[in-house]
Amino acid sequence: MKSRSAPRTASKPAPAAPAPLDALSAAGSPDTPYRKGDLHHNAVSMLRDMIVSGALAPGERLNERELCEQLQVSRTPVREALKTLTQEGLLHSLPNRSPVVAPLDAAETAALVDVVAAIEALAGELAARRVSDAQVAELGILHYTMLRHHAQDELPDYFEANKAFHRRIVALADNPVLLWVWDLLALRVDRARYASNLWPTRWREATHEHAHILDRFTARDAQGVADAMRQHVRNGLSVVVTALRGDDRHA
Repeated sequence: MKSRSAPRTASKPAPAAPAPLDALSAAGSPDTPYRKGDLHHNAVSMLRDMIVSGALAPGERLNERELCEQLQVSRTPVREALKTLTQEGLLHSLPNRSPVVAPLDAAETAALVDVVAAIEALAGELAARRVSDAQVAELGILHYTMLRHHAQDELPDYFEANKAFHRRIVALADNPVLLWVWDLLALRVDRARYASNLWPTRWREATHEHAHILDRFTARDAQGVADAMRQHVRNGLSVVVTALRGDDRHA
């Protein structure tokens, strides 16, 4: 590799152990019972986070009984969650076989780079034309939250703030179609975005790019925001595409 160090596969922060779902149910009072649908939603959310963060690795075969023990919940919510994640494309399912975590595909990720870069560039341009001082300050808070988590090497927390930063910009564009498409793609983009920060140098560069985006918003430079957003998306996700293609010279 030329300028960036290797991905932090050995040292990436381990995701926090999921809270037992049955414990959450037991904590509810008789007046606020924990509903079956809540167990399904939380099982989906926890398993999705485990896939995005790499705690469940691409190609890994999932065992229902082991997942039930890990999440401390019965088989029904787990089975329902696995069906949902299969529909989302995060799992592959074959007849009479346990589901497998879908691999990240280089061609699909490259296609996502083109689409997401265009969506976020347009969203940034539209948002910069209408954003208020208070809304710029809100983006600033998210940026400094990311900086704090980066300084403390808290990748999972950084990722949540990073996703909130990007989604808030799309929301500020005040275009419901853009936001709908962004949310639809987020399930597939999240894994690549998380993975891009496993390279320490790329993670550090991303914080500088966020600062530049915020600066362009402060200046109400719509074209500058669009250009910065487009380049930021390409810089991050292209690192993952390069690695998936087996050429890490620029990763």
